[in-house]
Amino acid sequence: MVKPFNELRKRLLRAGVAPRHVRRYLAELDDHLADLRAEEVRAGLSREEAVAAAIVRLGTLDELTNAMIGQLRLRSWTARAPWAIFGLAPLFVLALTRLAAFFILWTGWQIFLPAADTPFGNIHVSGLGNLYFQLGRAIYFGGPFFIGWGISALAARQRLRAIWPVVGLALIACIAGSSYVQASRTAVPGGFGHIRVGLALAPSVNGISDSLIHAVVIFSLTVLPYLIWRWHEAHSLSA
Repeated sequence: MVKPFNELRKRLLRAGVAPRHVRRYLAELDDHLADLRAEEVRAGLSREEAVAAAIVRLGTLDELTNAMIGQLRLRSWTARAPWAIFGLAPLFVLALTRLAAFFILWTGWQIFLPAADTPFGNIHVSGLGNLYFQLGRAIYFGGPFFIGWGISALAARQRLRAIWPVVGLALIACIAGSSYVQASRTAVPGGFGHIRVGLALAPSVNGISDSLIHAVVIFSLTVLPYLIWRWHEAHSLSA
C-alpha cells in the first residue's frame, strides 16, 4: 500500500491540502485499511486476496482524493493566498533581516569605531568588533539566500507548481541584488544614524550590471534546490 498512498499524498499536496491534514488523513486511511484487511482475513481470504479486497472497499484513488480537496478549510495558505506566502511574507522577512543587519552596523559603529567617519573601508577593528561586524554582514548578504531556500523548500514540500515560487525568488533576488547601504557622518548628513539605504535602479559608477549580476547569482542559487526537486520528481515518475 505504500505506492497508492504515495500517489494520493502527491495529489492532495498538489491540490493545495495542507501537509498536516494530508498526514492525518493518510494515517486514518492506513488504520482503516488494516481493519478492512483483518475483516477479509477472518472471512477466509488469503493475505493477498484480503489486501486486494480491502483496497476495493477503501475506495478508488479519485474518490479518496475528492473527499479531501473539496474542503476549503483543509487547504494550506500557499494554495489560498500564494501571492502573500511567496510575495509579501518573504519581503517582510527580508526587511527584518536588513533591519537587524543595519542595527548591528550602527551599534558596532558607535561602540567600536566612535571616531570614524564611516564603518566601511580599510579600518582596523578589534577581534570582538570584527566578529560583530561580520555577523551583520552575514545577515545582510546571507539573508536573501536563506529566504530563497526556504521558498524552494516550501514549494517542494507542498508539490507546488513553479509560477509562484519563481515569482517570489525573482522578487527577493531583484530587491536584494539592487539594494545598497551608505554610512558616513559627512556624506550622509541626514537619514537615520547617518545610514542611507536604497535601490540601485539607475546606472552608476559601477553600473546597473553589478546589481543585475548580484540578483542573478541570488536567484540562481536559491532556485537550484527547487529545480533539483522538479527534476527528481519527473525522473521518479518516468522510472
